[in-house]
Amino acid sequence: MIKFGPSGNSESFFAEGYEHTEDAAAFVAKRGLDCFEYSFGRGVRITEGKAISIGEAFRKEGIEISVHAPYFINFANPDDEMAAKSYGYVLDSAKALKLMRGSRLVFHPATEGKETRSSAFSRTLDRIKILREYIYLNGLNDLMFCPETMGKLAQIGTVEEIAEICLIDPVFTPCVDFGHVNAREQGSLKSAEDYRVRLSYLIEKLGYERMKHFHVHFSKIMYGAKGEIKHLTFEDTVYGPEFEPLAEALHELKLEPYIVSESAGTQAEDAMAMKRIYFAERDSWKF
Repeated sequence: MIKFGPSGNSESFFAEGYEHTEDAAAFVAKRGLDCFEYSFGRGVRITEGKAISIGEAFRKEGIEISVHAPYFINFANPDDEMAAKSYGYVLDSAKALKLMRGSRLVFHPATEGKETRSSAFSRTLDRIKILREYIYLNGLNDLMFCPETMGKLAQIGTVEEIAEICLIDPVFTPCVDFGHVNAREQGSLKSAEDYRVRLSYLIEKLGYERMKHFHVHFSKIMYGAKGEIKHLTFEDTVYGPEFEPLAEALHELKLEPYIVSESAGTQAEDAMAMKRIYFAERDSWKF
């Protein structure tokens, strides 16, 4: 079944007096949401005991937990020693995820740097093939590793690039950040057809079963000539994308992803808004 939830804790979480990640399980459940994404954005700094404690809190509330690996992963780095750190960031995140009893890990693939894009992407593919071997060697292949579409032009992570990465092995499933896609494509996502074209492409490349429960990040994002500038909230009326046409496309294509709101400070509220929109509109779509 389709799931909705926030990335991290919204401003309202702290305003209501909550402090600890374990509290987020009840906070999210009380609002009728289904999932939560924990971020290791600045590094995997968590004890085994803390990871287990977080996992137990979310299991008790029936909320699925995912994690986001550190933001500074770069599998296109020409320095082999720096690339080795990227393997470690993903694997350490995955080990913590297992302690939390989650199954989905999101990661940023790479940055173009000073190389040509084709050279940077080729190195990224080679390194992610090595990552695949590490995943199996460490017995982590029961998890879902989700390379993310990226919002800046200099980052590796177009829809097409993410599809090619995922073709390396079934252990990889796309994380489609529609705010990122919209930002790097200068406001391309407006109609249900705009979403449908990209989703149909991924289904054609990866197969329906692989895409049925894919991972989604969603937020409105300010963008400029080089792509993403910053995340916004659903209150913004200047930048997109809008969720309603995505909801229609998901329903038409019979996709049931795990949808994470990455709004700036209102992620729980905007996750609730998406869930209301989806279920309120669902019966009006005739396909």
